[in-house]
Amino acid sequence: MAAQSYDVIVIGAGPGGYVAAIRAAQLGLKTCVVEREHLGGICLNWGCIPTKALLRSSEVFHLMERAKDFGLKAENIGYDLDAVVKRSRGVAKQLSSGIGHLMKKNKIDVVMGEASIPAKGKVSVKTEKGTQDLTARHIVLATGARARELPGLEADGDLVWTYKHALDPVRMPKKLLVIGSGAIGIEFASFYNTLGAETTVVEVMDRVLPVEDAEISAFAKKSFVKQGMKIMEKAMVKKLDKGKGKVTAHIEVGGKVEKHDFDTVISAVGIVGNVEGLGLEELGVKVDRTHVVTDEYCRTGVDGLYAIGDIAGAPWLAHKASHEGVMVAELIGGKHAHPVKPESIAGCTYCQPQVASVGYTEAKAKELGYDIKVGRFPFIGNGKAIALGEAEGMVKTIFDAKTGELLGAHMVGAEVTELIQGYVVGRQLETTEEDLMNTVFPHPTLSEMMHESVLDAFDRVIHI
Repeated sequence: MAAQSYDVIVIGAGPGGYVAAIRAAQLGLKTCVVEREHLGGICLNWGCIPTKALLRSSEVFHLMERAKDFGLKAENIGYDLDAVVKRSRGVAKQLSSGIGHLMKKNKIDVVMGEASIPAKGKVSVKTEKGTQDLTARHIVLATGARARELPGLEADGDLVWTYKHALDPVRMPKKLLVIGSGAIGIEFASFYNTLGAETTVVEVMDRVLPVEDAEISAFAKKSFVKQGMKIMEKAMVKKLDKGKGKVTAHIEVGGKVEKHDFDTVISAVGIVGNVEGLGLEELGVKVDRTHVVTDEYCRTGVDGLYAIGDIAGAPWLAHKASHEGVMVAELIGGKHAHPVKPESIAGCTYCQPQVASVGYTEAKAKELGYDIKVGRFPFIGNGKAIALGEAEGMVKTIFDAKTGELLGAHMVGAEVTELIQGYVVGRQLETTEEDLMNTVFPHPTLSEMMHESVLDAFDRVIHI
């Protein structure tokens, strides 16, 4: 049987792959997507979306516990973990089904199975019915990544969990250890801590949320500790001894090893790219520490082969993958493609309080040799934040003192993951401090703090 031919084949239907396929189809390219598990990938099924559903439940639970602060009465407050998880899984299923609809709407063929690339321009797919051969002038790798597992800290789904186990838990942890305080680790720590788990977070770096601005990390840590979390920085879990219903963690901190018992451990120590079994080495594709090496246009160096999203390296963010998907599709379609600028991609962490940032941290800006101006504005100075009962937080902005360029913006507090896009647009449009200061922000809104932070950087702040 002759191989079916396409203009573009996308391997992987996560937020990078399915978006690349849709844009390619919009440009009139005959497109096929190959997916081995679920349309929507990790993001929609086991990552971004279901975690936000869980965190929304814990956020509402937290507000119910604060009912008295708002003049309300709520007694015998509790939760049904099974129902919380069921809602989360339902949200994921709804969105995954929606991707299937989008594939049909855009006339994109979907092949479910395991793909490999036996030769340039050829894709072989192992399906339930056998092997299906496909050909294309252009192949886009969007196979994503999976949880990294360290020796001695491997997950078993019972006592030691990855993010997948934490999303569909076998029980509610009573005493929880979270290894790693990046976005994934701190979000699960926040969720389970809010629901009542005695939570300890171990971070090997010198601070939690280590990729964030140091001042924001310190503010967030203070809030986490206030909520009852135990934070261990410059610490490393050396090994886990599993017993009946408990895990003894050997944690090295300050040159000494301490032993602590937990009933559940969540390992969140990073990710590794899904590069195995694709035939990349035989094709001459360069792979560095489980990630495909590409240029700024996601080209692998092999003609007609591209890599986008998590498999192509940091930042490991769904919106970065989607933008790369559009860019590659437009490059293939002969359009003017806009490469991704990592420093202009926002990072968002949906813990309590939320954290969001874009651009350079204060330390990085100084390291790069910029003469900077820094502005700060606290939530306690904002009327809307006080009215919401969310007066903990701050907005920090960093500018080039010579040109007025917005170099970075960093936030911690309620709804900052929604606010950060204002600064993202500002950076994309090469906005200066003058543009931002002359912009009229609506009142009363949390966004006014964004304005005030800019004003503060240039000694013009009004409300502090």
